[in-house]
Amino acid sequence: MEFNNIKSSAALIYDEFIQNADSRTENWLLMSSPVPQTLIIAVYIFFVTSLGPRIMENRKAFDLKGVLIVYNFSVVALSLYMCYEFVMSGWGTGYSFHCDLVDYSESPQAMRMAATCWLYYFSKFIEMLDTIFFVLRKKNSQVTFLHVYHHSIMPFTWWFGVRFAPGGLGTFHALLNCVVHVIMYTYYGLTAMGPNYQKYLWWKKYLTTIQLIQFVMVTSHISQYFFMKDCPYQFPIFIYIIGLYGLIFLFLFLNFYYHAYTKGKRLPKVLQNQTWAHHTNGVMNGNSNHEKDQ
Repeated sequence: MEFNNIKSSAALIYDEFIQNADSRTENWLLMSSPVPQTLIIAVYIFFVTSLGPRIMENRKAFDLKGVLIVYNFSVVALSLYMCYEFVMSGWGTGYSFHCDLVDYSESPQAMRMAATCWLYYFSKFIEMLDTIFFVLRKKNSQVTFLHVYHHSIMPFTWWFGVRFAPGGLGTFHALLNCVVHVIMYTYYGLTAMGPNYQKYLWWKKYLTTIQLIQFVMVTSHISQYFFMKDCPYQFPIFIYIIGLYGLIFLFLFLNFYYHAYTKGKRLPKVLQNQTWAHHTNGVMNGNSNHEKDQ
């Protein structure tokens, strides 16, 4: 009896909560409820941290060179497309980069922005393949807390973004993330192509620097809200979430940068005992052990 009361109360709270959602996106794929995506994320975490490594423990690592080349450059193409759509649906066609509100109308521009937000959300599930490929290739050392947390929290939080606020100033970090992913997955694609392309991969460590710049820009942009006298953004809770997201990832990536490069753990063994000045020279072009940072 008590369980039924709790269940009924939870249902009432959810119904009241969802009444404020954007009706335009309610029938889109995965948008009817947060339950399906939560199950997908839970299965993903279980597979990459437990089931997958156990299945692969006594198996030979898969050779996924061709798959990785196609996958990485496909993500590059998708990220470029999303950059274009974010620019054309607001960030290059009217947004002020200050107090940009969500347009809930059914105008072509507003619907284009909402559709782009959904595509960005869905792309986060595609990017979960990063970790699955690590597991299948028995690169379990790459399945770090930072990596799994990043790939889990992004789709989960973005469900709420698409369902409640698909547009406005809360989407600036998505545009930046797409730009960063064009660079990152280009690097990953070149890495997958083999040793002949290593001379083009001297800029590995700068990927993390680019990530850090991204989070500084995200945090700086969203922090404007707290200094504006009048900005009637429809869902202020998302401002706090994005700000917190930017700060958390800034500190996580700073920690990663320190351990990976300042302490030399991500450098070739022959360079790990050298000074930082030597880390930036052309010797790194000979490193054949390029792996994804996150």
